[in-house]
Amino acid sequence: MGVFDFFEFFQYDFFPNAIMGCLFASIACGIIGSYIVIRRLAFISGGITHTSLGGIGIGFYFGFNPILGALIFSILSAIGIEWLSGRQDVRKDSAIATFWTFGMAVGIIFTFLKPGYAPNLTEYLFGNILTITQADIVSLAALSLVLIAVFSLFNKKILYTAFDPEFAKTRKYPVKLIEYAMMIFIAISIVLSIRLVGIILLMSLLTVPQITANLFTSNFNKMILLSILFGLTGCLTGLILTCYIDVPSGAFIIFVQILIFLTCKLITRISSQKRTARI
Repeated sequence: MGVFDFFEFFQYDFFPNAIMGCLFASIACGIIGSYIVIRRLAFISGGITHTSLGGIGIGFYFGFNPILGALIFSILSAIGIEWLSGRQDVRKDSAIATFWTFGMAVGIIFTFLKPGYAPNLTEYLFGNILTITQADIVSLAALSLVLIAVFSLFNKKILYTAFDPEFAKTRKYPVKLIEYAMMIFIAISIVLSIRLVGIILLMSLLTVPQITANLFTSNFNKMILLSILFGLTGCLTGLILTCYIDVPSGAFIIFVQILIFLTCKLITRISSQKRTARI
């Protein structure tokens, strides 16, 4: 396939939709993913991601939009994880594992109980950005705008709560409300990004661009901007290369994100060694 053949893809609606999906998913995941990384909530995001399968299965069984089912199920699970892990007699990892396995069990059971034709879960498990719709783009764009507004207006309160919740309480900040709100935003970001890379790989989109950005800065706001940049670069590069290589787009996007991280890690290590040699 040549360059001119590539531009022919823009004649079809699915390709511009995929590019817009990359853009808004990168913004949403860049913002909320930075919060996940600084709070060390990667395991929680993985739990919520896999829990969403329960809502997808319920959606299939009762005949409504599986993404809507995943959204409701994930939000309730996020609230449940935060509530259960806040109790003295339950460890956070145990609460996550409970909801993680429960959601997947419910999803598998309801999918196979669906009368007639068994639904194909591949699109939800591994993602296919080329199937993203206008409704998905509008939802991701709305989420991105909300996250930009929330993190701009309440930046200091969110940061204090993330880094030192006890100090935030002394400043009379609504720590619990902020923590629950962030969990809900994590759940929404996860579900709306499922079509991009799928349930299996989505946790990487919420962490890999962010840890790549963290190689270059520890400033939270700069980390968000770099995360968006790295995320968008990886998504677009992966999408374009899948036009030339017949591989699943979701898996290849994550593969490119990992390559970007390894390249940046190598660059920062070489740069550090040069500075040390000068000293």
